[in-house]
Amino acid sequence: MNLRRVTVFGGSGFLGRYVVERLADRDVVVQVAVRDPEAAKHLKTLGQVSQVTPIACDIKDPDAVRRAVAGSDAVINLVGILAERGKQTFKALHVDAAGTIATAAAESGCKSLVQVSAIGASRTALSEYSRSKAAGETAVREAFSNAVLVRPSVIFGPEDGFFNLFGGMARMLPALPLFGGGKTRFQPVYVADVADAIVTALFDSESAGKTYELGGPEVYTFKELMELLLREIRRDRMLVSIPFFVGDIQATFAGLLPNPPVTRDSMKSLREDNVVAEDALTLGDLGIRATPAEMILPTYMHRYRKGGRLGRASIS
Repeated sequence: MNLRRVTVFGGSGFLGRYVVERLADRDVVVQVAVRDPEAAKHLKTLGQVSQVTPIACDIKDPDAVRRAVAGSDAVINLVGILAERGKQTFKALHVDAAGTIATAAAESGCKSLVQVSAIGASRTALSEYSRSKAAGETAVREAFSNAVLVRPSVIFGPEDGFFNLFGGMARMLPALPLFGGGKTRFQPVYVADVADAIVTALFDSESAGKTYELGGPEVYTFKELMELLLREIRRDRMLVSIPFFVGDIQATFAGLLPNPPVTRDSMKSLREDNVVAEDALTLGDLGIRATPAEMILPTYMHRYRKGGRLGRASIS
């Protein structure tokens, strides 16, 4: 599929910078629709002069979304939040905005649309996050029937909010929590693989209307991920099993913080496995070989070792 101009919503986030870079590598003109273009200026360096342009867009404003999409051949929606804050609710961003973007893409005559959702998206999921992701998928498909849905598991990479979060905790605390005994299963996927999948699906007409679930090559329990983390940062920390109901109480108080590490809704998510379904289309169906976490973690988790990258104390 020949695409010359692509609008990316939410392109200034963790995943967005990788997606924008890959689009630029394909000589695509990229418009990055964000709330604050000044905060997204760093994306300009990912392409040639004037190839990548951050533009202001309120995704809750249909007119603003239509202007952002006008003239583009395709659209990618990466917008998502893990915790609600004020008017930034799951419904507003995952459902209403997703539908608005898909409607604008359809009305503008876009050839392709990729909507990034999440593994676990279901109308019957325990967490509001996962239910809103499912509702967003429905809204997108109703407006743009050939949209590609991409559902990644936990995404890891140098700027991630998972391994970095627990790495920081392990640097300061004597123990790490295992909510529910740490039995929940995850299939962490490398951010570059997710970006490759999104861009590949965007350009591949055979992917139209399909849903892909993206996971890494290995499935881990939460406990196994914490053990992997501690081995990598070379720290000896206790792993303390905490019942979910105790975690709920802790999350209630943590939710009062500006950027809570855990919320009551995320505790509900932890009660359900986050792995690729057996019958799902995967990275392999897009010609992408999943990258093991053990290959990438050493490239950025060394910052949490004693002494940093070399893993030894500085000589004074």
